[in-house]
Amino acid sequence: MTEATLVYDDDCGFCTWWAEFVDERSDVPIVGFADLTPELRDRLPEDYEECAHLVTDEKVYSCGAAMEEAIVRSDVPEELVDAIEFARQFEDYDRLREGVYRLIANNRETAGKVMSTTPPARRDDDSESAD
Repeated sequence: MTEATLVYDDDCGFCTWWAEFVDERSDVPIVGFADLTPELRDRLPEDYEECAHLVTDEKVYSCGAAMEEAIVRSDVPEELVDAIEFARQFEDYDRLREGVYRLIANNRETAGKVMSTTPPARRDDDSESAD
């Protein structure tokens, strides 16, 4: 597989949890919106802050496709990867995947009650107040 970078909303605890999940289980580097380089930013869609993106040399995956591709590139059970590859064969799968992504993205606050971590920007704020 080609080199990839996961771009995510680093002001969201739920998004940070998922980005760190990928970071800990793969060679995919993660970059928050606050740390985008001009070159990486130029590869993203205009409305890039609407969802996560996985950027490779050949392609930019966005929203549900980005998280799916990041998970496939991670050290997850082979059965999960097989299930994703199987589902990709069906015409309605992309619509379902994106619908689930949007449902969760629109309810990040609620989802963050189950899976969340302190976003990097807030970690910096905490260390400054401790001085």
